[in-house]
Amino acid sequence: MPSSAGELVELLDLEHLDADLFRGRQPETQRQRVFGGQVAAQALIAAVRTIDEGYLPHSMHSYFLRPGDYTVPIIYDVERLREGRSFGTRRVVARQHGRPIYFQTVSFQRPEGGFEHQDVMPDVGPPESGIDFIDLIRSGGRVEGEALADEWSALDVRYLGNSSTGHIEDPMHPARAQAWVRVRGDLSDDPHEHMATFTYASDMTLLGAALVPHGVNFGTPGMQVASLDHSIWFHRPFRADQWWLYDQTSPSASGARGLVLARVFDASGRLVASVAQEGLIRQR
Repeated sequence: MPSSAGELVELLDLEHLDADLFRGRQPETQRQRVFGGQVAAQALIAAVRTIDEGYLPHSMHSYFLRPGDYTVPIIYDVERLREGRSFGTRRVVARQHGRPIYFQTVSFQRPEGGFEHQDVMPDVGPPESGIDFIDLIRSGGRVEGEALADEWSALDVRYLGNSSTGHIEDPMHPARAQAWVRVRGDLSDDPHEHMATFTYASDMTLLGAALVPHGVNFGTPGMQVASLDHSIWFHRPFRADQWWLYDQTSPSASGARGLVLARVFDASGRLVASVAQEGLIRQR
């Protein structure tokens, strides 16, 4: 699994097979299914490879259809839906064994000025006040937890706590969690590189926020947890290799599904992205 910024960028790089057709590499891992953040990030890179220079992603929406298989590469097929002067749109289908496993639609825009407002960043402690998330996962002692820790070792995550542990006092949001995150190491100045590595990181910890009020976690025996869909809105440029706050709330859980919304702030307090995900949280 990638353990540094360079290895993560290498994992997300794609082989160009034909016009708008790409192949993604797979890391060595103990896990049984492909990490959703990897598929989403590779699909975003595939879309970027087909858009003219000067366009940046401003939003992406996706569905996870089937578990990915780490033993074979993933094929990414890009469809060019729109070519506009200000906006462009791409649809990406990820396939394995001849079947789609993931869909992504990406909208691009040429940067321009306009009205500005944003939410205020919550008052939180600095990254060094948090718990190393990898250590937290490994402390569970489960095989799957160890595999997850290896998978996310390219990311530096400092968990600040949640609304169940008493670290966050927020009676309006009974399911809330916060963490500081950054890619471990230095990335280039390519904004697409930062967006793709952020997309990779954005799939971790989210569904954990939906479990906060229920006294269970990913490693609880009998828990089945999986991403169903995933959306990102990129508001302002930022560096994924510098600290950003992942402020996550789950407004609802029902029908064995949990919805999580997240605001992403950089260290200076700018709201740089928003994320939404619904996932399966089934206790067998």
